[in-house]
Amino acid sequence: MTTLYRCITEDDTLQFCHRVSEALSKGWSLHGNAAMAFDPVKGVMRMAQPVTKEVAVDYHPELKLGQQ
Repeated sequence: MTTLYRCITEDDTLQFCHRVSEALSKGWSLHGNAAMAFDPVKGVMRMAQPVTKEVAVDYHPELKLGQQ
């Protein structure tokens, strides 16, 4: 088994919640707390949520994490 890691990032909008919810529905697990930071260039809050997933494939750099 291989543990995959990804960090979902998005402006603080409903879209962020949908992206995290979709990952959870595909078997990903929350890995720590979400983080929030202000983006002064865009003038918006940005969100980040790390997630992990155990898979039965060998890791390689070309692996499409969001499709696992």
